[in-house]
Amino acid sequence: MLSKNTPSPAGAANRHLGKNQRKALLTTSGKQRGFTLIELMVGITIGLLTIAVAMGALTVSRNVSGTVTDTSGIQQQAAYAMRVIGLQMRQAGSVRLNMNPKSLIAQDLYFAPVGFETISIASGSAKGFNPSTDTITGTNTPATVTLGYRRFTEPVFGNAAEQTLARNCLGGPDSANADMRLESIFQLTGSELQCSGNGAAAQSIAQNVANFQVRYLLQDTVSTLGDPNIRAVDAAGVGTNWGRVQAVEVCLVLYGIESISMPAGSTYTDCNGTAVDMTTLPSPRNRRMHSVFRNVFQMRSQGLTGAAI
Repeated sequence: MLSKNTPSPAGAANRHLGKNQRKALLTTSGKQRGFTLIELMVGITIGLLTIAVAMGALTVSRNVSGTVTDTSGIQQQAAYAMRVIGLQMRQAGSVRLNMNPKSLIAQDLYFAPVGFETISIASGSAKGFNPSTDTITGTNTPATVTLGYRRFTEPVFGNAAEQTLARNCLGGPDSANADMRLESIFQLTGSELQCSGNGAAAQSIAQNVANFQVRYLLQDTVSTLGDPNIRAVDAAGVGTNWGRVQAVEVCLVLYGIESISMPAGSTYTDCNGTAVDMTTLPSPRNRRMHSVFRNVFQMRSQGLTGAAI
């Protein structure tokens, strides 16, 4: 006799629960939930804000880097220009020191008095040198200053022939040149400070120059002994009294190449003491860094000759 197995109510419930779980699992795995429009807009906004902050930081960093580079370049140019000018200023008016002007015999050389040769050297076919007229001259418009000093040969180690060691602002002329005067001419041409001399073409020693001014410290002739009166004048104020110029004040204004974000009314003080608004200057100086450099160079050789006083 065959018997039929009848499932218990508990087994049926378990089988029914298993079907529901499998159906739920299949339903869940079959659907993929995406981003809503609001979530997408929030994500894009956060990304754009991040990019904006990064770009702002990059811009600030670039501006700071450009300003530092500009400042360094301006200072290097000014230092070089002042060094070249100062070297020629301090040499201006120098004459030859004759170690034996009386032509004493060999055994008496230690007792020989030395003396500066202050006589004028005739020019002839080459540049001569007169200490009273060729030491320094200048003009206001255009701004120029011309410096000169005696050129002579002297003994050098390793060469049997005497050589001329002194050079002008261009590093010349060479020893074979016949000029008796070393000449350096500084002038502002456009935005370049240039140097020339002894017939050589002018060369730039500084670029982006906004101003170049020279003032001469002139000793007053009415000063009493022991109480000198020094006054600062321009080239026109010196007149014909170049032999009484005791020192020279040089002022340079250099500007940078980087455009800087600066507030309206940003000014600097020019060589003549006036305030200049950097935000209203024409191109290429508009919104550029401007730096003023001053130096005073004493002319050590002025007053060596009676004709120069």
